[in-house]
Amino acid sequence: MSLISEYRATEEAIKELQERLKALSEDAKLQKELEFEGKLRALMGEYQKSLRDIIAVLDPESRNSKPGRAPKAAAPSKRARRVKQYKNPHTGEVIETKGGNHKTLKEWKAKWGADSVESWASLLD
Repeated sequence: MSLISEYRATEEAIKELQERLKALSEDAKLQKELEFEGKLRALMGEYQKSLRDIIAVLDPESRNSKPGRAPKAAAPSKRARRVKQYKNPHTGEVIETKGGNHKTLKEWKAKWGADSVESWASLLD
């Protein structure tokens, strides 16, 4: 977009927003809300109270449950790992493990490859 067309589009947007602002400022509901907010802030200043104090007076339950920190539900327990039995067809050696962090298993995977070693596995219950 050229600079001139961007300028004209921005000018048009400003005009639309000014018209919207004028219409809102003449709205009776907005005037009442602004008046209420002004009086509330003046009252809060007079009694040196914050918005949190006002909320605590009007809704005591809200203090116990902050919106940002909902109480955590009990996390579902992790599924226990199942025992795998690996039988090396080259040596006949058998290993039982729940994870892949077994020293001999790592050696086998380095020597014969992870895919072939995994093919030697069977699940135990």
